[in-house]
Amino acid sequence: MKAQTKKISLIVLAFMMSLNLYAQDFQGQATYISKSTMDLGNWGKRLSEAQKKQVMANLKNRLEKTYILNFNKEESFFKEGDKLDAMSGATDSWGKNFAAGDQYKNVKTNTQIQDQEFYGKRFLVKDSLQPIQWIIGTETKQIGNYTCFKATASIPTDELTWYSFSWDKLRRGNAAETPDGETAETEIPMTEVEAWYTPQIPVAHGPSEFWGLPGLILEVSAGDTTMLCSKLVINPQEKLTIEAPDKGKESTKKEYQETLVTKMKEFRDNRMGRSRR
Repeated sequence: MKAQTKKISLIVLAFMMSLNLYAQDFQGQATYISKSTMDLGNWGKRLSEAQKKQVMANLKNRLEKTYILNFNKEESFFKEGDKLDAMSGATDSWGKNFAAGDQYKNVKTNTQIQDQEFYGKRFLVKDSLQPIQWIIGTETKQIGNYTCFKATASIPTDELTWYSFSWDKLRRGNAAETPDGETAETEIPMTEVEAWYTPQIPVAHGPSEFWGLPGLILEVSAGDTTMLCSKLVINPQEKLTIEAPDKGKESTKKEYQETLVTKMKEFRDNRMGRSRR
């Protein structure tokens, strides 16, 4: 076990030293393919296998997506491709309200800046990077031309999905409030994360909320979604632009989530009011 740990340390050290050989304008671009699964629940139990396949085919564009991560030594910019409705080919406007926007991360300053849009209003969410306590293992596997090491973590689900909304999250929040206004202790839902990083690209970047390992994350599985790097270009001929978003109403992650909850409560109350008429 000690020999394996020493081997990993030597590999990481060698590749960290190799980073100094890169020019100061070292850059890279990683393309990720994201695939998610969906539990059809009790409704799905009433469907035939053929019907289930048809439903999943209709949802393919929502469950399979492409992302681009541009990065240098300290900064990264993560962007999702256009989201299309699988049935009509039109922009998925409903899903857009609760999807992650363009994301800038700076691992040196511990900063995350994200461009979010909610029902036509633009927000600039500025906050610190998601803290992740990685457990680094000795297991390895090959992804393309890169040797990757396994790391795992357990992260509060709500912190990973701060840009989204669910009625379950709202119900949990209501259940945590006591009559006297204090917060009751409730079980915090956690998401188990498995990541594969390569010390051959010794930067602490990764897709989405994930970062902080001694090498670029080439694959990460969290909940029902897996992101896998399908293409990696180091120092592309055309210089990449890595800039933080700068437009929109400034807020923190917590403030943005509070905005979503307030607006969704208003939508619900308005709908219920109309149904009583």
